[in-house]
Amino acid sequence: MLRWALIFFVVALVAAVFGFGGIAAGAAGIAKVLFFLFLVLFVVSLIAGMAGGRRARIDL
Repeated sequence: MLRWALIFFVVALVAAVFGFGGIAAGAAGIAKVLFFLFLVLFVVSLIAGMAGGRRARIDL
């Protein structure tokens, strides 16, 4: 789950670079929304991962 949060965070950073930098001025609003959305998802996943700890894997 943390891997997906990190992937989404990187995607949001890339979208923010293009949106905030003026390269794609029409997508700046969407990039800002995605950036903050994925930032929140990353933080929530990080906290959930730390709180849950590691679970033992049982193979049958």
